[in-house]
Amino acid sequence: MQRACSSSVLLGVLLVSLIGFFTYFWNFSTPQAFFWDENYHIASAQKYLNGTFFMEPHPPLGKLMIAAGEYLLDLNETDNQFIGTDYGKNPPPGFSFTGYRLFPAMLAWLTAPVLFLVFYLLTKNTLFSVLFSFLYLFDNALIVHLRGAMLEPPYIFFSALTILSFLLLLQHKDRPTAFLLSSLLFGASFAAVMLTKILGLVLILLVPALFVMLWPHWRKFMHFLPLAVTAFAIPYMAIWQMHFSIAENINPSLPDQGYYQASDEYKQLLAAGHNRNPLYFPYMLRDSWNFVGHYAQGVPKLDLCKADENGSPFFLWPIGGRAINYRWETPDGFAYKYLYLQVNPVVWWGVLLGVLLGISLLLAHACLPLKEKLHRPLLLAVFLGLYLSFMAATSMLDRVMYLYHYFLPLLFGFCVLALSLLEVRKIFHFTLTPARQTVLLTLFGMLIFAGFQLMHPFSYYEPVTDAQFRSRTFFRLWEAHCVNCPRESVMVQTRR
Repeated sequence: MQRACSSSVLLGVLLVSLIGFFTYFWNFSTPQAFFWDENYHIASAQKYLNGTFFMEPHPPLGKLMIAAGEYLLDLNETDNQFIGTDYGKNPPPGFSFTGYRLFPAMLAWLTAPVLFLVFYLLTKNTLFSVLFSFLYLFDNALIVHLRGAMLEPPYIFFSALTILSFLLLLQHKDRPTAFLLSSLLFGASFAAVMLTKILGLVLILLVPALFVMLWPHWRKFMHFLPLAVTAFAIPYMAIWQMHFSIAENINPSLPDQGYYQASDEYKQLLAAGHNRNPLYFPYMLRDSWNFVGHYAQGVPKLDLCKADENGSPFFLWPIGGRAINYRWETPDGFAYKYLYLQVNPVVWWGVLLGVLLGISLLLAHACLPLKEKLHRPLLLAVFLGLYLSFMAATSMLDRVMYLYHYFLPLLFGFCVLALSLLEVRKIFHFTLTPARQTVLLTLFGMLIFAGFQLMHPFSYYEPVTDAQFRSRTFFRLWEAHCVNCPRESVMVQTRR
């Protein structure tokens, strides 16, 4: 029985990986042009390739991986076109983006089997895990963004790996060796999240959640904690030290004569060549953290009245608002190719309904005298807590935010949806047997694929006419608009 179970899981991993290869990795080099934040991240990657000093609001791992892909493939004769700016543009003829996108696209692809394993630990059902993986495999917004030289692919991959390690800790709490390895994986993967985007800090809530779920066996948590902290600290400090060691050459054309907001101490370290010395690590890390606050002061606030505003309020994210036109071109003046951050409505609206269902189930479990209580209320509460905590935190940020900032809570929402649907065992007089659950989830998977096909051109830069565009962007709160159409908001009066 165990061997058959292992075989089915392996087949599930292979199937999900195969589908993910074609939705995320295949032909990721198209288009050979900048889109969205690639202008920033490729410029940063080139600074690594040339040893140029710079500071950024994001930690270094994501940009190091972007640089590593170009270093590995080496498809450009030179890699110094953008070292004198923080925003690259007008690449020379023949410039290749393939290397810069290699590792982001690869991690986007590998996230699919990681999420399959997450769903398997939640459901213990291979078929259900494959069908729930459709939420990631066929979401158009995730696909279009994660195929670029962006920070979100490693951010989402390592976040999924952190969630997987959390579930493995619960699974292997009575197996010392597996528990030890899962503890190390948790610390290392969480470190990688925090080395990519600081918004991933919400995952720290998994630590107290683990304490609660292991109670009353608190000694197991005390075994976990030093292992996880060590596994976090070593890669965290190592990657930052790598950044400090590489980025050392001053380019006066960059901000603050090439020093950004470096303190006098940091400037002296650079002048003396001590940036490679780990003894000075605290000073350099302090200045890098301080730069985040300095950069945040210059980030504009959300202004929905601006005609070209791409940002969106947090409360529109669960329904897919507001879509962003990353890039467009027309081969004939009639049809247009788009890279559009446009959601698959079946996925995003399904997750929203799953979150609402999860909240309702937990409230009913806590407040009503149910004949049959929830099977895993604590686990459902953990993922709902992560989702709501992220949304609450971002609602208090006094700066413009974008639809892709919802990707991490969307991941939490996938887990909430899976847990919530499996907790529902009866709808009025209709009993949800395993066979009926399979049928309903299969239908849900088919709807997800249909939504993916509808929005397919926006993810893969395929030409559509204005009429075809409008027929796909049917929900007005998305505020998606074709090239020849004005952007009309149903919420505010837009300034022209």
